[in-house]
Amino acid sequence: MTGWLTEAVPRGRVAAFRTLVYLFVAADLVVFTPWVRTRVDVPGDLYQPLLVGRLLPLPTPTPALVGVVFWVLLVAALLAATGRAPRLLGWTVFALYLEWMIVAMSYGKVDHDRFGLLVALAALPTAGRARHGDATRTEAGGWALRVTQIAVICTYFLAAWAKFRFGGLDWATGSVLARAIIRRGTDLADLIAQVPHLLIVAQFGILAFELLSPLVFVLPARWRTAMVGFFYSFHLVTFATITISFAPHLVAMTAFLPLEKVRPVFLARRLLHRPASPPPSAPPATVIKDFAPPQRSTPTQTP
Repeated sequence: MTGWLTEAVPRGRVAAFRTLVYLFVAADLVVFTPWVRTRVDVPGDLYQPLLVGRLLPLPTPTPALVGVVFWVLLVAALLAATGRAPRLLGWTVFALYLEWMIVAMSYGKVDHDRFGLLVALAALPTAGRARHGDATRTEAGGWALRVTQIAVICTYFLAAWAKFRFGGLDWATGSVLARAIIRRGTDLADLIAQVPHLLIVAQFGILAFELLSPLVFVLPARWRTAMVGFFYSFHLVTFATITISFAPHLVAMTAFLPLEKVRPVFLARRLLHRPASPPPSAPPATVIKDFAPPQRSTPTQTP
């Protein structure tokens, strides 16, 4: 079991995963969750912190607190994406992003697509230094990726458990997807909803998919990659029908992929330093010889 948890992976994979995760954190602040900064405009009585926020304990958010967290986290995430000071910057990003998520989720709505990303942020500082393209294997990096993979699969499996816990079998036989399509469905979803019983079949399929997701750990490498591809296709269909993206979860799920083969920095350097193509060769010049008659040499006179 220990060998499985710490299965060595190339350092280049850890470096690529680290860059991707920290760049997403920066993008999350300005693209996906900028609304967190507006939470401080509501009365403080509506702030009901999550359990972790009560245990620490954390203060009630104020405009100054949220503003400082936003700007420091944004700068720290961009610096951490470079791979420098992986422990100092990594722990800083994790602590600040955890606070950002506590503020976001302490007003009545908790998104479960952040779990894998938070585990990745907590594990990456333990992976140590890693360079893009480095084929040297590291067990510390393997552990960071493995626990992230486990968190990703737990997100699926525990989602199915929650469906049975709160809805029972009625979740599969009810109108869950129909209500979602009415609230936020697309034109594609409207077409699918017209097919008799298809939504019920889809709900049973979702439950089966979530319950069977742990099988990804026992499949051969080739089939494991195919199953992860199915995970991504599931979320693509979800976004195309009811516009739910699960973007943080999708980023964390790249822990399953051989990211060391994707080297954008190396590609950019090749493009920037590509030598200019030589000019087209000119046709050989015609050599015109001068056939002037040779001059007679004047004999030297001796005295």
